[in-house]
Amino acid sequence: MINYDLVIVGGGSAGIACAISAFDHGVSKILVLEKDLYLGGILLQCIHNGFGLTKYKEELTGPEYADRYIKELAKRAIDFKVKTMVLKITENLQVHFSNAVDGFQIVQARAIVMATGCSERTRGAINLSGDRVPGVLTAGLAQRYLNIDGYMVGKRVFILGSGDIGLIMARRMTLEGAKVLGVAEIMPYSNGLTRNIVQCLHDYDIPLYLHHTVKRVIGKEHLEKIIVSEVDDNLQFIPGTDREFEVDTLLLSVGLIPSIPLVENIGVKVHPKTKGPIVDESMMTSIPGIFACGNALHVHDLVDFVSLEAEKTGEKVARYLKDQNAKSNRELKVVPKVGINYILPCQVNLDNAESITFNFRVNQPFSNVYLRILLNNKEIKKVKKAFMLPAEMETIELPSSVLEAGVLEMEVANA
Repeated sequence: MINYDLVIVGGGSAGIACAISAFDHGVSKILVLEKDLYLGGILLQCIHNGFGLTKYKEELTGPEYADRYIKELAKRAIDFKVKTMVLKITENLQVHFSNAVDGFQIVQARAIVMATGCSERTRGAINLSGDRVPGVLTAGLAQRYLNIDGYMVGKRVFILGSGDIGLIMARRMTLEGAKVLGVAEIMPYSNGLTRNIVQCLHDYDIPLYLHHTVKRVIGKEHLEKIIVSEVDDNLQFIPGTDREFEVDTLLLSVGLIPSIPLVENIGVKVHPKTKGPIVDESMMTSIPGIFACGNALHVHDLVDFVSLEAEKTGEKVARYLKDQNAKSNRELKVVPKVGINYILPCQVNLDNAESITFNFRVNQPFSNVYLRILLNNKEIKKVKKAFMLPAEMETIELPSSVLEAGVLEMEVANA
């Protein structure tokens, strides 16, 4: 059995960034396992620009962004395997995988990082009513068909859900000559970044139907039309609001879920909101030695944030492998309160970092409010916020010197 200091499952933006960072912080024997044909993950099909503004202060396409990290990986003595399927992870940190070259293999790791990304919710996940016909597919799959395989998925298109991939595909399909008839969003606000709403919908006069959803899918041999209806505040259809659209393609952009069955199967605790692992300040899960980062932890708005988080995770893993993680009773529990959907990390060992970065999302749009942070029922910070949106991840950093053992709470308060 081959031994590695660190095995990273997933060779996308998170996995590569984590591997590079861990290597640079002293981890010498690293293996990256990627199921696809090439390293880079989802970035390879994201041929639009907008990547790298935070990380590189440049505007890059997805493949350009991935290429920079792949070249950095190549400069280091980091092993990687593509076209490799990880079949199983064990609690004692063994990784079972298979590919055409090595066959079935088991390697022993001292630490494992889950950088497996996320998957799209399908029509079954949202109980979409109507006929089961070709022409209904997820926006990310359509993006892969178009940008990687060169296959045009349709000519008359409607998009359900205003997630960023769906918005970007509205523009992409338009540029390829398709007619995008509209985007329906069941919530009263969009779930995509504001810049994508402007650049992908407004710039191409594509209507956005808020508080609407697809009521029924209709077709025989192929999708022929859909019925879109307005919903009330309880997400129930409002009678008399049906609209009929003749389409050959319905793209679903109805949410992303961290892909973590490998660690769910061995009992890693899962966050009820993010659907990713519960982690501490080191990005370590409830099983010692198993870490998570990127979209396998929680869904990010920007790949730049994925990379930056993964780089920090690589540093934390290196520290863990050097047995530098302090053991103490200075534990801090982190709890979301009014207006906050979730906060990561969920618990903090205050002796393991000089400062703690908290990532969080609100559960509805807010404007002209305060973000209040309380430690053991005492307010320690109050920040004025002009606006906060569920689609945009918020970040706040606190020095560990202002924190103490107990409970940290975060809430939204009126100005």
